[in-house]
Amino acid sequence: MAVPRNALRKWEKVRDWALGLPGAVEEHPWGETVAKVDRKVFVFLGVDDGSHPLGVTVKLTDETAHAHALVCPGAEPAGYGLGKAGWVHVPLEPPGAPAAELLCDWVEESYRTVATKRRAAELDGRPSQRATH
Repeated sequence: MAVPRNALRKWEKVRDWALGLPGAVEEHPWGETVAKVDRKVFVFLGVDDGSHPLGVTVKLTDETAHAHALVCPGAEPAGYGLGKAGWVHVPLEPPGAPAAELLCDWVEESYRTVATKRRAAELDGRPSQRATH
């Protein structure tokens, strides 16, 4: 299955943004790409090998952001009971899927939700690194 180029570009921008956050590291549990801070996952990036549709899963505790994410085409509460804790899976391939900039905002919110106060303060104390999306 071929991965649509625009979805792959979005996925790469979101991955790069996530890994640029203070203390973020990439790991590959279960054969899937995740970004963690202080051993806690803040975004599930899935796989980019075409075996599954591209998508991201983020923890959104802000009610407005959570509701917005859930109305995206194909979005749903995350599986394995994570949806009950505010995790939302957002596909990147359907027409009308969110732009990379919005996805990066959600990744940042997810990061702030799981990161320590010290890490969040590091993020607040540096100039914006977000490239034009």
